[in-house]
Amino acid sequence: MRATAPPREPFVHPALLYHGDREYVEGTTRFVSDGVAAGEPVAVAVPAERLELIRGELGPLGAGVRWIDMTRAGRNPGRIIPSVLRAFVDAHPGTHVRIIGEPIWDGRTAAEYPACVQHEALINAAFAGRDATILCPYDALALPDDVIADARATHPVVIRDGLWSGSPAYDPDGVLARFNEALRHPPGAATVRFDAELLPAARDFAMGEARERGMSPARLQDLNLVVAELTTNSVVHGGGSGTLRIWAESEQIVCEVRDGGRLSDPLAGRHPVRPDQIGGRGLFLVHFVSDLVRVHTGDRGTTVRSYLARA
Repeated sequence: MRATAPPREPFVHPALLYHGDREYVEGTTRFVSDGVAAGEPVAVAVPAERLELIRGELGPLGAGVRWIDMTRAGRNPGRIIPSVLRAFVDAHPGTHVRIIGEPIWDGRTAAEYPACVQHEALINAAFAGRDATILCPYDALALPDDVIADARATHPVVIRDGLWSGSPAYDPDGVLARFNEALRHPPGAATVRFDAELLPAARDFAMGEARERGMSPARLQDLNLVVAELTTNSVVHGGGSGTLRIWAESEQIVCEVRDGGRLSDPLAGRHPVRPDQIGGRGLFLVHFVSDLVRVHTGDRGTTVRSYLARA
């Protein structure tokens, strides 16, 4: 399928493959201006320097647009669906909304990339039937060929040279399975086993290890929350016990919890949390305070890994 206009469906998730700043600005500003002309709420969540390109080209037309620096709001890709995309869609019920979301850019690390691709694949399930168009730009000049191939696999529609095309490679479930990678920890990681009675000891252990590795007091509070939520989840949902590991990687402290349970909901931790909600907040909170979260789940258990900057 090739067309010059988007498909007429409630939810559309196209990848914009651009070559250079000119194509980027043309493709994104056309998307925004069409939405503004139609009276649709529009949000733009891209890296800061890209925000300035789009905003500068739109001028006064962008006055009502919601501008979001994705390098901050989407530093952890697991935060993007609930805290950026769903937050904007849910704030405008009963109307079609447009969002530009750029979660993958040149400079994402090898550790971050699998979480980014999983995020893109999960958008399709998270917004099925919702009245929204979420456009995801990809720098086809700077990004490797395998990244562009993944974009075609996670987006049902691709835009190139102004043309909208159905993607024959679209396979979000296959992508999720491929990036559900076993997470290997370094041999020198500090390790402790825990069960219900040892939850306080596990938290004390993690705090002590992180403090020795130079974690700041403010980030120690975040780590304490991460450890409390993950170890409690293991006790309640993961067979009653688990293993906690902690180590340092460059400027980050990495905390990993493994248990014998299996995550049945691929969107666990990415559902928005209601203010009056009781329970079900654990993974959401972990995503919210972490700089990156990686997850592996299977028949032999689940591993959740949280990365937190030391300072």
